[in-house]
Amino acid sequence: MRPVTPRGFRDVLFQEAAEREVVSRAVSDVFTAWGYSPVETPVVEEHETLVVGVGSSAERGTFRLFDLDGSLLALRPEMTVPIARVAASRLADEPGPHRVRYVAPVFREYASLRGQSRQFTQAGVEFVGARGAAADAEVIALAVEALAASGLESFGISIGTVEVLRDLIASAGMSAEWGCSVIAAAHERNLVALDTLAAYGDVPADVAAALVASPRIRGGKEAFEECGALLAACGCTDTLGNLRETYRILEGLGYAEHVTVDFGIMRSFDYYTGFVLEAYAPGLGLPLGGGGRYDGLLAAFGTPEPAAGFALGLERVMIALAEQDRTPVIAPLDAVIGGMDPVAVFAAARALRAAGWLVQASVGRSGLEIVRDAERTGAEEALLASGEEIVRLDRAGERALPLDSPIPAPPSATWASRKGGAR
Repeated sequence: MRPVTPRGFRDVLFQEAAEREVVSRAVSDVFTAWGYSPVETPVVEEHETLVVGVGSSAERGTFRLFDLDGSLLALRPEMTVPIARVAASRLADEPGPHRVRYVAPVFREYASLRGQSRQFTQAGVEFVGARGAAADAEVIALAVEALAASGLESFGISIGTVEVLRDLIASAGMSAEWGCSVIAAAHERNLVALDTLAAYGDVPADVAAALVASPRIRGGKEAFEECGALLAACGCTDTLGNLRETYRILEGLGYAEHVTVDFGIMRSFDYYTGFVLEAYAPGLGLPLGGGGRYDGLLAAFGTPEPAAGFALGLERVMIALAEQDRTPVIAPLDAVIGGMDPVAVFAAARALRAAGWLVQASVGRSGLEIVRDAERTGAEEALLASGEEIVRLDRAGERALPLDSPIPAPPSATWASRKGGAR
């Protein structure tokens, strides 16, 4: 048989994998610098855990499987619920707050004909055990720094709060069914449906006006005044206080140049309770990532704790980098070294690596064969281990000059134009 990759999955080969590794490492380094510690969770969770965590969203897009004991399991569709489970169980007796980071694959099922990827890589953080504007500002600022570290030159983060919609629903005094329909329309960014729901005859006029107008409000500080006036008319006077203070902190630290206030944001998972964020890059029609505050999630697992976080989709970040001509440049091999004596070849390669060279050994190869190996791998030098001497080869595979002693700096360090890093 000829093996094939399952639908919605793909293999990531050498060059692309190396580029992804550079970006993943750069983002993780930012998380580490802010004091976030790595956590790894199983790729599967109890299905019930996901249902409790993400609600109806779990039913629509999870891979389900039964183990040999008959337990219903599911591949994790995102990382927030697994981290919340860890915090509620393994960290419940540990003093917090807990700052957690991860880079991990997640899985979502789609109908066969939609042609969408079913495996993604998320890089993100969760800040568990802290609430308030300062904690929210930390998460948003960290998202800004992570995107900058990825190599993107142009990006933005939109922030809003689910409290606007929930306070308006409470003020309307309508049925629970109507409120659920409003939230569902907001999740789908369906402004037409929201307008229709706002026009129901029993909806108070001020609430109807706010439901129609607030999701369309975007901007800077002025957005708070515009939305605040609509909310005040409905008797909602405290809705924006925390988000307003969060923005003030971000502005004072210089992060606000990347931040837009957008009261139309409503994340698709049901667990968000406060601020929400989405990250964007010009020309990419989908968010690079998102997150927010989910103070009720750990309580569902028996350990009430405030929490907030975000995740970036590595695949989308890589697409945005390509669009901006900022794909990481991967440093080539400095040399391929060959020769007939394995001891001499490996000893020479070890000496070169000790001097900082990236070296591949080609034992049993000589002359033009080494040159061809160097060309195939993109190495800068073709070298021959001859006794205790290292000799440069010319393009024809002939001996040229011996390598200097002590071994000089590698080509990737001395030829600045070929160094790794974003273009």
